[in-house]
Amino acid sequence: MARDPRYDILFEPLAIGPVTAKNRFYQVPHCNGGGYRDPSAAAEMRGIKAQGGWGVIFTEQCEMHPTSEITPFIELRLWEDQDIPMIAKMADRMKEHGALAGIQLAYSGINGPNFYTKEVPMAPSALPIRTFTNDPVQARALDRQDIRDLRRWFVTAAKRSRTAGFDLICLYGAHGFGIFQHFLSRATNHRTDEYGGSLENRSRFVREVIADLRDAVGDSMGLTLRVSLDEITGDLGFGNAEVRDFIEMHSDLPDLWDLAHGTWEDCSGPSRFKEEAAQQDLVQGIKALTSRPVVGVGRFTSPDVMVRQIKSGILDFIGCARPSIADPFLPKKIEEGRIEDIRECIGCNICITGDMTMSISRCTQNPTFMEEWRKGWHPERMNAKGDSSSVLIIGAGPAGLEAARACAERGYDVALAEAQSEIGGRVARERLLPGLSAWGRVVDYRAYQLSQKGNVETYLNSSLTANDILQFGFENIAIATGASWRRDGVARQHVSPLPIDPALPLYTPDDLMAGSIPTGTVFLYDDDHYYMGGVLAELLVQNGATVVLVTPSAYVSDWTNNTLEQASIHRKLAMMGVDIQLNRGVVAIGADHVLTNCTYTDVTRPIPCDAVVMVASRIGNDGLYQALKARQDDWLDAGLKSVKLIGDANAPGPIAWATYAGHRYARELDEPDRGDALSFRREITALAE
Repeated sequence: MARDPRYDILFEPLAIGPVTAKNRFYQVPHCNGGGYRDPSAAAEMRGIKAQGGWGVIFTEQCEMHPTSEITPFIELRLWEDQDIPMIAKMADRMKEHGALAGIQLAYSGINGPNFYTKEVPMAPSALPIRTFTNDPVQARALDRQDIRDLRRWFVTAAKRSRTAGFDLICLYGAHGFGIFQHFLSRATNHRTDEYGGSLENRSRFVREVIADLRDAVGDSMGLTLRVSLDEITGDLGFGNAEVRDFIEMHSDLPDLWDLAHGTWEDCSGPSRFKEEAAQQDLVQGIKALTSRPVVGVGRFTSPDVMVRQIKSGILDFIGCARPSIADPFLPKKIEEGRIEDIRECIGCNICITGDMTMSISRCTQNPTFMEEWRKGWHPERMNAKGDSSSVLIIGAGPAGLEAARACAERGYDVALAEAQSEIGGRVARERLLPGLSAWGRVVDYRAYQLSQKGNVETYLNSSLTANDILQFGFENIAIATGASWRRDGVARQHVSPLPIDPALPLYTPDDLMAGSIPTGTVFLYDDDHYYMGGVLAELLVQNGATVVLVTPSAYVSDWTNNTLEQASIHRKLAMMGVDIQLNRGVVAIGADHVLTNCTYTDVTRPIPCDAVVMVASRIGNDGLYQALKARQDDWLDAGLKSVKLIGDANAPGPIAWATYAGHRYARELDEPDRGDALSFRREITALAE
């Protein structure tokens, strides 16, 4: 298929200083949970994006000196020459298909506690270290010699980057994480010397560093500067008006302006709180202040929105992090006229949890993310079909849909049986909850892909028994029958059922998603700690209920701290009038009240209510699997080679765990048994002599 001419502008080459990008698709720096620990995995992940047609590809944050590091978070490091081969491998993979390779050099200042190096942190002013965990460490103020040293360290890091083969350097001064923002902002720069006070003085350090780098590498590398669009920290912060003043004063300072909103939470907010192109108002008009190209972000997934950003003079490059994870081949699919094949980012931010939990990242839409090297998984290519021919997949939720899509891609004849009247499973229900409509893309993408394949048959309203399955003659069975929310309170606070008086109406998330929504005063007990409790509280208020939300955690929707939305959730619920009670659990449910307890003192207090919503844990719907296992002696006669339980039916988890399980099932079908061998490759630190 040919490219739609409407999108030609996205494929125009554009210069960034001395180098030229082949198109306007710009993968901005983003974390991946791998960093210095898993460099080959990170390198291959970036290399896949090069195959996918991105014109510019950046690393994640790269710590450029041991006096500023952010342990326990796992990023790249470029502290000494022996780090060069690790990042050179990444640069090589980025450039294989004509992309420009960029490295983000970061000095974290008041964000670097230096737990690994044990160096005393340094920042423009002496202030407490600002991290997600409020570490009890303070930075000392840089003196003039420190600033001279820091300038030299940037030059050394830039030269190492050039040796490693990078084309671009991004100086990190956004999200509150970079030393340049710390100098620019009056909130973090309290200096009274030539580096503090006026905007011109606060800009001095970044001017000096860029001048130093121009002398050192500027003839061969493009220099970009990433700045926050608005710190949103009040009058003292580096606000949008002052950002514009700074850019106008220094219009040609970098070779490209990289604009990113506020904190990381502000910039990368989930789809529940941030629409596509959400930063447009903050960026509008900045391009007129400079002759240099401008890149911005906004979870861009629509090529039409991308084109509007350029034709309306807002951006020169389309900056993407999360959309490039969900579909590394997004540019190529636009170029080839395959818009319908784009795996659109759903904005769930599960990718970010990899960085926040110091683990290998995942993507709900793209199960191959960070498995390109570890498992050899390619987002657009499956392994060859094995010896068997047919697969019956029972359950068309996220695990079943992905298993069906990927098995069909391998060449198997696939039958997909769904007990309900529509496909989607939990996603079909959850996409209707407040703020979660974008999550429906998990179903929409796979439904379209299945519709294009002649070797897949989908059967709705098909509730099957073990006897049915044994009569069908399929060689392989995947059971993806999902999970159900428990009604008995078993989760984290309680490992055995709660005392519950049946006189008080009790609902689970399944009940509410099925349309049975209580009113009056509703007691919502959240011992799940992800998004469901907060979303249901919102739904209840929308339906007229008075909600008391009780959780044993210190935070509403505690785990969403890892998806950068916890503060937004609490703020919204509080503004909706939800009575939020933290650090409280449940002892028993009476006829007209719930007896709660303090998680620290165990002091109890009754809370009267008209109904209870129990957001506890889930239990896998594995009855069909167990029935088949009980008849294993009949498998051979039925021609059955394998039966596998996958997704939430096997072990409930986030949707990304389900799509991963479905994809893994398809990849491993008919593959040899590995025995006790690892299912993935890993890198091990070499021992020094």
